[in-house]
Amino acid sequence: MLAMVIVWLKAYLGGFAWNGGLQEFNVHPLCMILGMIFLYAEATLVYRVLRNCEKLKVKLIHAGLLCFALIAMIVGLVAVFTFHNDSHISNLYSLHSWCGIATISMFCAQFVLGFLIFLFPEANSDIKSTYLSLHQFFGGAILVLAAISTISGINEKLFFVYAKKPKSYSQLPGGAVFGNVLGIVVVIFVCFILFILQKTEWKRPKEEDLFFEPILSEGSDNE
Repeated sequence: MLAMVIVWLKAYLGGFAWNGGLQEFNVHPLCMILGMIFLYAEATLVYRVLRNCEKLKVKLIHAGLLCFALIAMIVGLVAVFTFHNDSHISNLYSLHSWCGIATISMFCAQFVLGFLIFLFPEANSDIKSTYLSLHQFFGGAILVLAAISTISGINEKLFFVYAKKPKSYSQLPGGAVFGNVLGIVVVIFVCFILFILQKTEWKRPKEEDLFFEPILSEGSDNE
């Protein structure tokens, strides 16, 4: 998926640059797919892949991947807003942009609440157990919204590039085919992630949170 978006943007849409032009705009889809699809999905899988590791380490890896996703997202947003402003194009006027902003807003709210509730020792255990199901639900919902935003963004870009000439998009030039296939790959990737997340036998076994676990007394047989 990542290789495809790089090839699509470089081979068919002019490549990358930070010059206020279309090449700067191309940084936007690259960073959003990298951050909101790939890194975010990998963060959701940490508790499955490392389910037998110490929970604090898993939490930190999960939070670290989300931080990298947030950085990529910010770079992608700066790229598209800078391009729009330099080109005197309105911001946030399309369904794609509305879905994207909704996804980013949910991501940021989820990130802040997760950090405050699950990484702070002072957080109430009842609050954590109550919020956990919501955290898991919105984790999947954000990934679905990110996929919707990505697909609509790819389609919007293809219309901008190929709809200027009559029927040029419907004739499926190479860039249009590649973009459509990229969208399908994104859908397949997200479906696989959601399938893994709903497999109950792959979930991390329930255990006392090691981060808040009191230090065991010397000579204890517990592990």
